[in-house]
Amino acid sequence: MRFFYDARWIGEHGIGRVARVLDEALQLPHLDIKGSPSSPLDTLFLWFASLKNIPVGEGLFTPGYNAPLFISRPFVFTIHDLNHIDRPENSSFLKTVYYSLIMRRACRKAAAVLTVSEFSRQRIIDWAGIAPSKVINIDNGVDPAYNVHALAYQPGFRYLLSVSNRKPHKNEPRIVKAFAAAAIDVDVRLLFTGKPTDELLQLARSLGVESRLVFVGRVAEEDLPGLYRGAMGLVFPSLYEGFGLPVIEAMSCGTPVLTANTTSLPEVAGDAALLVNPDSIEEIGKGIEALCNDQTLRKELSAKGLLQAARFSWPATVEKVRWALASVSR
Repeated sequence: MRFFYDARWIGEHGIGRVARVLDEALQLPHLDIKGSPSSPLDTLFLWFASLKNIPVGEGLFTPGYNAPLFISRPFVFTIHDLNHIDRPENSSFLKTVYYSLIMRRACRKAAAVLTVSEFSRQRIIDWAGIAPSKVINIDNGVDPAYNVHALAYQPGFRYLLSVSNRKPHKNEPRIVKAFAAAAIDVDVRLLFTGKPTDELLQLARSLGVESRLVFVGRVAEEDLPGLYRGAMGLVFPSLYEGFGLPVIEAMSCGTPVLTANTTSLPEVAGDAALLVNPDSIEEIGKGIEALCNDQTLRKELSAKGLLQAARFSWPATVEKVRWALASVSR
């Protein structure tokens, strides 16, 4: 069976990077469809496009969470996590309706549901009430460009890195509060990807650390390895992740990692990171102190991280997807 691919997901966000890797490796024909795959109306457009452009007996594969209103062709899609229903701050009435009416039914009607961690796999099984055999963990990988030979970013100061995007579940207010309270050299700065918000700047100002926060704006993917490589450590105590790509990207660059002890993150980090309660400013702060003040620990985490990150590769992900699509075709 031939599958048509919804390539609209390709981009520089998390799903977009997975979508690009799969597109380049699988070389599936693209479904002829316009618009945003995350639009509430896309479920209708995707149904029409499937009927019009996919011959009977062939299927649809999407690397994201969009699903057609009615399943008229063999269908495989990817739910990276259930963040939009598990985290109230990322939810809304429309998202709740979409997940309840469209996504849950799509899980039950799909030939297979792909996801990226055992944590997300179990959540999907429980939430959708479907057979465990239908939900396949394909993991995520890390590009070879993320390595210890990447040219380190050198801004002229030492810094901790937070690869983030201002979404509430990224836990940035607690990161800033923990950074402000940590007993570390005042010359160490906290570097965020993306642009600041007024709220985050106001918080930093009230804590007296505004001058120690640096926002580098949008970072091209080719520049990310150097950003990781130059950092004293990655601070990533996210409240919710379906996988957590920054964890293994940092580890592949030899950068020590502090991350959360919840959702998928312990699974991805293994024993190669400092795991903290993401709700505890004190624990995050103590972790930051350890990253900055304990050179022996940094070396230990760096060595363990290289081994842990090597467990994840895009070729392995691609082969799992090939197997899933082939099993549907039988």
